[in-house]
Amino acid sequence: MKRTKKKKSPVAAFCSALGTVLLTVLILACIPLTIPKAFGFQMYTVISGSMEPAIPTGSLVYVRYEEPDTIVKDDVIAFYSNNADGSIITHRVVSNSPAMGQFITKGDANEEKDMNPIPYNNYIGKVKLSVPVVGGIAQTATGTAGKIAAASLIGLAVILEIVAAMLDRRDDEAE
Repeated sequence: MKRTKKKKSPVAAFCSALGTVLLTVLILACIPLTIPKAFGFQMYTVISGSMEPAIPTGSLVYVRYEEPDTIVKDDVIAFYSNNADGSIITHRVVSNSPAMGQFITKGDANEEKDMNPIPYNNYIGKVKLSVPVVGGIAQTATGTAGKIAAASLIGLAVILEIVAAMLDRRDDEAE
């Protein structure tokens, strides 16, 4: 006996496809924020224009630790500021002094070098990649509003799949 697969109603097919698309988009949006961590990268959003035009405000920078004594002039590094707030800064290395255990850095858009040397213990890592705009999106996505939006999309996708299944079942019973 040959079993034939019944064709879904257009509405059920649409609901199912839309639910699948929503989940796929959500998963794809998470990839740039999760997969790099498995390879030792840390990600930071650039919130000032001190490195423009090379790294615009709102960029997402991917940082990976490399031994401080391997950092050379013109490498871009991320480090904790010497300020009490401990904010993270991304600047270009002007010089590296392994003997002193410190860097001299400068933001590309700044006229002068940074006032204070950066001790190696403030160093986080070398910037390997920067992606414009994505940092702002990442900051929003990982905040409360982004988490609510993601949960809502998942809920909507599940509801669409349930509606599609109910429509299929109703069509099967009608035959």
